[in-house]
Amino acid sequence: MLTNDTMRKLNELKLFGMARGFDNQLSSAAAAHLAFEERLGLLVDQEVTYRENRRLKRLLQVAKLRESACMEDIDYRAGRGLDRSEMASLGQCNWVRHGINMIITGATGGGKTWLGCALGNQACRQGLTVTFQRLPLLLEELAISHGDGSFCKRLSALAKVDLLILDDFGIEVLNAVGRNDLLEVIEQRTGNRSTLITSQLPVDRWHDYLSGGNPTMADAILDRLVSGAHRMELKGESMRRLRGRSTSLGT
Repeated sequence: MLTNDTMRKLNELKLFGMARGFDNQLSSAAAAHLAFEERLGLLVDQEVTYRENRRLKRLLQVAKLRESACMEDIDYRAGRGLDRSEMASLGQCNWVRHGINMIITGATGGGKTWLGCALGNQACRQGLTVTFQRLPLLLEELAISHGDGSFCKRLSALAKVDLLILDDFGIEVLNAVGRNDLLEVIEQRTGNRSTLITSQLPVDRWHDYLSGGNPTMADAILDRLVSGAHRMELKGESMRRLRGRSTSLGT
């Protein structure tokens, strides 16, 4: 009776991890030989783990990462331009905490989006908020938001995210509204929040892409995006082609 009452109270207090751990201890002969302090410590650890897992699940659901990728699965084969020690350092996510931007460029199929999602996944693991957006689609949504009056609200939401991943930068032509909206998004985040850009377009061609006859606008966007950013250029053969080849060989 006392045990049932304790379980009920733990669940009422929303200590679901402790409740599950308590139930496991009741059915474990080994737990009966532990000291009170040890059993209590285990229950606290199980509650912490439960909450961390729940938070991670929530952060990943909100992030909506395009790829199910993680740092442990990065392919470091020769020729890709990836360094293990550099990636280990980036995996600590201090660049996100300090509001530093990241730029990942390379040819199509090189794994830019996958790597960006792996870094996003790592940020979520460390309790940081992440949002993944394909830039062409985001700009379409922002253009619509001007008409329904939700632009400022959308802009504010994007500004609060610790890491904003903008995928497929440079894949579609920008119009004047798109350039202005992109500048507003970047301006709200500069110096406070990190933005990760993936692009097939080399950085030295970004000015021409962004200008559209307005070099001042291109200068403003580039200054906020590129200045002080960490850059990575992926090289080598298409990862899609390599994966397809491995599948066809039965490996």
